[in-house]
Amino acid sequence: MAALTLPRWSVRSRILGVILVITALGMTVAGASAYLLQRERVLDVIDDELFTAVESARAIATGLPRDAVTSEDADAPASPDPVTPPASVDEAMVRIMQGIIPGRSESSVAMIDGDPVYIPPVDVDFQMFDDDAFMERVWSEARDGVVSIGTAFTEDGAIRYIAAPVTIADDAAVGVYATGYQIQGELDDIDSAFATYAIIAGITLLAIGVVGWFVAGRLLRPIRDVTAAASRITGTDLSERIPVTGRDDVSRLTETINGMFERLDESATAQRQLLDDVRHELTTPITIVRGHLELLDPNAPDEVDATRALAIDELDRMSELVSDIDVLAQASMATMLTEPTDVADLTRQVFAKARAIAGHEWQLDAVAEAVAPLSATRITQAWLQLADNAAKYSPAGTVIRLASRVHHDTVEFWVADEGPGIPEDAHKRIFERFGRADTGRGIAGSGLGLPIVAAIARGHGGHVRLDSSPAGSRFGIVVPLDMSDGAPVAAGASLADGDGDPVDIDTEGR
Repeated sequence: MAALTLPRWSVRSRILGVILVITALGMTVAGASAYLLQRERVLDVIDDELFTAVESARAIATGLPRDAVTSEDADAPASPDPVTPPASVDEAMVRIMQGIIPGRSESSVAMIDGDPVYIPPVDVDFQMFDDDAFMERVWSEARDGVVSIGTAFTEDGAIRYIAAPVTIADDAAVGVYATGYQIQGELDDIDSAFATYAIIAGITLLAIGVVGWFVAGRLLRPIRDVTAAASRITGTDLSERIPVTGRDDVSRLTETINGMFERLDESATAQRQLLDDVRHELTTPITIVRGHLELLDPNAPDEVDATRALAIDELDRMSELVSDIDVLAQASMATMLTEPTDVADLTRQVFAKARAIAGHEWQLDAVAEAVAPLSATRITQAWLQLADNAAKYSPAGTVIRLASRVHHDTVEFWVADEGPGIPEDAHKRIFERFGRADTGRGIAGSGLGLPIVAAIARGHGGHVRLDSSPAGSRFGIVVPLDMSDGAPVAAGASLADGDGDPVDIDTEGR
């Protein structure tokens, strides 16, 4: 049995659906409330009219003017025209039926001793005496002298009625005057108005749906653009960006997505560059080993030993290269876990380790008295890398100075040598992956040492400072004393030229 697949509704459809449901619910509640309130008001008016009719009938039956009977002031003066009271119940009923004319959706009947004898002298919408059961009900309720009001359901619909007994002192007959309203007839206007309201509400909902569809589509267009762009972007082309329009939440989302694309593009570019660099660096040792193995004479022991030594040396160099690449990747991507570190203690520890590098005179120039948020392990690694480079590229027996100092809100860990210096045009290149300066000294290396130092400095929110001249070079790792309001530099190490002015060098991913 195939599984039931539910339809997938777009965000646009769901937003519009929620808006229409809420709007329809609000319109329904408002319309129903207004209808019920107006209906109750009409029913109250009907009851008032029924009581007024009874008061009028009472005035006619007693021979008093209507204003005297209905007046709230019992001492109010009577009409100047005297009215002769009816002599019999029959005469009273005639006067009542002639004096009280039913209006729209209204009817009345006069009963004497249980029989309907008089009806309105005008055309009415319905006749009350046509329903025998209703007549019997009216008679039974009013014949004992009690005015009764109620609602009866007849063939003509729901009837709101009132029945009042009519008696004359010198007449033994008992009369009942009944008048009533056909409720639905009085409610027709309200029902018609509510039907009109329902039509208008439906048209309004349709208009809201059409307008909302286009507005939601316009607001959500950047999301569709993101979807389309994401489907077009491949591993070989991450250059596409989504146009940003407006200043709303969706626009900020678009900017965030573009930033993500930018980072992906930079990461992919860095990976391709790394692969190109690694391929270039590994080509030479592989070619050397392969060439010697192809020309090797297995019957010449001396040649075999020499080729073996050469192959092992090249393999060691490739192993060192792979290890340096791994260190560089970790330093570039890992988050530096810093803790308050005593700079003076760290300086003395690194100096003690650097002195173990033979062939030079090591000198501790200055020790900074400060506490800085550092990863002591990473700073030690970078600082010793600078010391090792100074030892490699300086003449044997020369002095290499090591120190730390506090300057404003930063602390610098530096190493200075007495080597031949670095050409100015190579200042940036030596911080690129596998970048080397041509100093004519013939010292080989992986070309990853200084990029590792720059990555560690960036991880601390700092930079590398370089001052170089023919008299020697000075490398410094500069990190802030407080990283609470800063973030690690994302794009490169900051260096200084010979005049001490910092410059930006792009070393990311090379």
